[in-house]
Amino acid sequence: MRKVLALLCCTALALTGCRGTSPDDAGGDGTLPSIRIMVGGIDKVIYLPAKLTEQLGYFKAEGLQVQLLTEPSGATAENVLIAGDVQGVVGFYDHTIDLQTKGKCIESVVQFADVPGEVEIVGKDSDVKSPADFKGKKLGVTSPGSSTDFLTQYLATKAGLESGDYTTVKAGAGQTFIAAIDNGGIDAGMTTDPTAAQLVSTGKGKVLIDMRTEEGTKAALGGLYPASSLYMDCGWVGEHPEAVQKLANALVKTLRWIGSHKPEEIAAKMPKEYAAGNPDLYVKAVHDSIGMFNGDGLMKEEGARNVLEVLSLFSPNVKGKKDQVDLSKTYTTEYVSKVAP
Repeated sequence: MRKVLALLCCTALALTGCRGTSPDDAGGDGTLPSIRIMVGGIDKVIYLPAKLTEQLGYFKAEGLQVQLLTEPSGATAENVLIAGDVQGVVGFYDHTIDLQTKGKCIESVVQFADVPGEVEIVGKDSDVKSPADFKGKKLGVTSPGSSTDFLTQYLATKAGLESGDYTTVKAGAGQTFIAAIDNGGIDAGMTTDPTAAQLVSTGKGKVLIDMRTEEGTKAALGGLYPASSLYMDCGWVGEHPEAVQKLANALVKTLRWIGSHKPEEIAAKMPKEYAAGNPDLYVKAVHDSIGMFNGDGLMKEEGARNVLEVLSLFSPNVKGKKDQVDLSKTYTTEYVSKVAP
């Protein structure tokens, strides 16, 4: 696993740099540990606060050495955290619940959003008008066991379908997802911006279900569904409270910055390569998704309960264990609550 991480860091992760520091090296003030954070798709708008914090210089302002790495699947990113190769993951909160059923204590320390930020996209000539039409269709998800997998199953079941009525297909994100829609590999699929913006702008896809807003999320899922977050191992958090507080300070400051700036200003701060040669389209992607961020980093208790409800129906690890899950150990508001106004 460590060899794989090193390879990712020094090749595909060249965007973020590879300093080769270990988690035990001194941080910017000589005492804080350096921190590796794996992002489940660093160019996805749903995880934008992580890279934006780096771009704004807020990690450095807190005296932190933070190295952002990337892995396209949240399910894979959590494995790197469990292996101890990174100290945090920017990914969906639901992983903390799933992992607790495996005996792992992982907690969200900064909650970026109260909604998934996902959209269900259908092909331009698709006859799918609602989840009830998923029957007999191939539905794209990031990977098996991912958050998009569970949400897709929830939408289908809510529409009255059984698991055997449709097929889920690993479609990844970005260009692999676009290709899957384009060549008929999938009939519909769940993805985020900027992938969604690319599909819609080119006429290759249409938004069927929009979970980038609170209204759309409640309509689709029956309540809030906290998703994008920074989650970390409980033990590491307990051993490094000062470092975690500084992470919270930096990230909440970014969430506030997002709330007070226009999509054009936000997009301009991001690496140019994220726009993939189309700055205007990237601005649209930011515009369409930026409202998902909560501005304060706080978890809403009712949202956490709704995530547990969904997972208890579709996660193989959570089924039958709903009453055994202690939600209070899957997130903490201790650090974001202490961030200065």
